[in-house]
Amino acid sequence: MMAALSDVEALLGESRFNWSDPAPWIAAEREFGIEFPADFREIVDAYGSIVINGQLYLKHPAPHLLHDLGTMVRQDLEFWREEDMAEYLPGPAGTNPGEVVPVATATTGEAIFLRVPDEPSAPWRVVVQEMDSPAWTLYEMTFGEWLLAYLKGRDVTLCARDRAPDGPTYEFLP
Repeated sequence: MMAALSDVEALLGESRFNWSDPAPWIAAEREFGIEFPADFREIVDAYGSIVINGQLYLKHPAPHLLHDLGTMVRQDLEFWREEDMAEYLPGPAGTNPGEVVPVATATTGEAIFLRVPDEPSAPWRVVVQEMDSPAWTLYEMTFGEWLLAYLKGRDVTLCARDRAPDGPTYEFLP
């Protein structure tokens, strides 16, 4: 079941960024040699660079933003490719099939990755790495499904219940 933007908006609230120019995505995808999954793009285009529940950071690739996806991916790929970080992930950090691409972070120390599918027709999956241990979890979910589970307070390594007792909220990043 593919989570729709309307499902996310029903829990998180109306999106107000509503980006429509594909140029930043085209540039980021050209740089990294991948095409980000449609549900990830749709959600990030709708909300922009935000922090959800004061915990989960999503970033848009628009280069004029202080907190942009391209800069984060570049820096995080460099960090996760260091030799002593290899044990913390289920596979190499990168953009080739089977590798994991960092796409979000959390104030509670988790890093959220998308696993590049082995086959172009296969779905992208979410990997959450807990920075305080070498533990990681692969979620057999699309990004939208994973985000929806998070917003509903389900245990997807990040937990929203303690951070959003009155329901999920978001704020724009500067």
